[in-house]
Amino acid sequence: MYELITHPMLLPVIVPLLAGLICLLIPRGSSRFGDSLRSLLAVLTTAVVLYLAWPVFNMVGTTYQPQVFANSWLSLRVDALSAFVLLAITFFGLMIAIFSVGYMDGRERHREYFTYLLWTLGVSCGVVLANDLLLLLVSWGFLGLLLYLMIGITGPKAAQAARKSLMIVGGSDALLLFGIILYWQLAGSTQISGTGMSGVGMELDSPAAYVAFLTFVAAAFAKAGAVPFHTWVPDCGEKADAPVSAYLPASLDKLLGIYLLARCVMDLFVPTPAMYFLLMLLGSVTVLAAVMMALVQHDLKRLLSYHAVSQVGYMVLGIASGTAIGMAGGLFHMLNHAIYKCALFLCAGVVEKETGSTDLNRLGGLAKALPVTFIAFTVAALAISGIPPLNGFASKWMVYQGIISSGENGGLAWILWLAVAMLGSALTLASFVKVLHATFLCKPAPEIQEITIRENKRSMLLPLVVLAALCVVFGVFAFPLPLGRLIFPVVQAEVHGVWWAGMATVLILVAIGIGLLVYWLTMRAGKLRRVRTYIGGEQLQDVYVSGERAGPGRHVEVTGVDFYDTIEALPVLQRLYALARAKVFDIYDLVQKGAGYFILGLRSMHSGVLPVYLRWFVAGLLVVVWVVTQTHD
Repeated sequence: MYELITHPMLLPVIVPLLAGLICLLIPRGSSRFGDSLRSLLAVLTTAVVLYLAWPVFNMVGTTYQPQVFANSWLSLRVDALSAFVLLAITFFGLMIAIFSVGYMDGRERHREYFTYLLWTLGVSCGVVLANDLLLLLVSWGFLGLLLYLMIGITGPKAAQAARKSLMIVGGSDALLLFGIILYWQLAGSTQISGTGMSGVGMELDSPAAYVAFLTFVAAAFAKAGAVPFHTWVPDCGEKADAPVSAYLPASLDKLLGIYLLARCVMDLFVPTPAMYFLLMLLGSVTVLAAVMMALVQHDLKRLLSYHAVSQVGYMVLGIASGTAIGMAGGLFHMLNHAIYKCALFLCAGVVEKETGSTDLNRLGGLAKALPVTFIAFTVAALAISGIPPLNGFASKWMVYQGIISSGENGGLAWILWLAVAMLGSALTLASFVKVLHATFLCKPAPEIQEITIRENKRSMLLPLVVLAALCVVFGVFAFPLPLGRLIFPVVQAEVHGVWWAGMATVLILVAIGIGLLVYWLTMRAGKLRRVRTYIGGEQLQDVYVSGERAGPGRHVEVTGVDFYDTIEALPVLQRLYALARAKVFDIYDLVQKGAGYFILGLRSMHSGVLPVYLRWFVAGLLVVVWVVTQTHD
């Protein structure tokens, strides 16, 4: 028993589970002492778990099974992939715990929040260290439950989002269980080999093997929030508390979902070209569909949530390229996304904490009042948009090269995948121009002008500074730090690629300099001219200001909130947006409606009239007689 609580591979799992239990046992009381004690315990525990993860990171190639559970499925293992994801999970756990000290101060359900936070950390460590699919499944299921509980902490307004998340993720867990059973029947074992990209996984040479592979992919997509299992992410991001959104759909669930997808492609299966094509198609749809939805959102956290979905598409595209540089780019983008999206959600949490709203129509002018938040948000926004020399550019550039390299196997589909990926980056930048203007740069809304706003919670600002700094460091020093130390050991293959972050940055700065020079020369020459206000093609008299038609002579305040609303009027997009609002693409709503129709059918059959039941009895009896007769024949 002493071995179970001292082995280095067990400590990252056991320590946060026990600390969470202690948090639960600390009484609420009438004073703030209990809340302060829980906050301190959570921060110290997450720091200790990050410290404990480092020796495990250096134990690559080690397998451990407790003696008391010999020859069972309770075994752990560390390879390059699990060590890398473990380190990322524990780091983000620490960032969220520090931020939550200030954010959750004085909030109800303080005890439950930190309990679930620590338990989620421990169970997540169990997922990536599991050496058996059954142990992975058990931990995976507990994560779904904890996701439901953490979303529900926000209160009644998040109840529907919590149920939706549980149903989608829980349904994918059932698919994963079915897939594991099939895998065990076909492979004769549920052990995870961990041999890397050596092509020794199970061949997809039968319908059962294809079904097993697709069930694993469905579970990975549901956890990561990729199309078509993505609809729980926007609801969760909008309704849940900001640190919950930053920890789960923004960082942790992306890490675990893409971890499972990479594990499937690298270790468990050998995908066929048709399966790679399917993954590339779903990745492209995820990139484009989600970013188009993000463009027209008016809630800050919901907009960020759609971007959390869109960025998963790049990870899928990189992994599905089937190339070493694509795989490395997909995993690198998984890490980068967790960094900048966690920063973006935490910045949204600061805005929400200080203003009481995330509605873009009720914000504005916050750059002066929240300077640290504004700078961190800007850096993270540029990173997610793929602007050099930040980390998002480096990983997206590798994904692009992986897509191009996949074309060497024949076919021209890579051109479409590349075009969608690059268009997605451009639209991402466009949507964050809207967010930056509407939240920080435009004239403050009346509600903002009436309140005092300032950054007075240092515990909430520290994670923002650290994450924004990582966006810069992991971009400028991408090769020696994250790629060389974390990513390339996972790929276990020579990666050929070109990183032009420095050159791209110089070219952008030169272009900006030329533009400013032209503007200065034009002003000096006195060639500036005044023109009528142009607001995107609409007639000025059709613009409304504070509910009144603008008309000639009126002052028009154009805010970022409405930058791209006109795209909803385009013929094809108008129809697609209407279908999206009707939840035609929401798998949860479709299943719910289908179940409703099924229940109505059963109710119509069970009318309570005795002759109807007798007819059903006779019909069933005839079926049984026919089956028995056929069996004897």
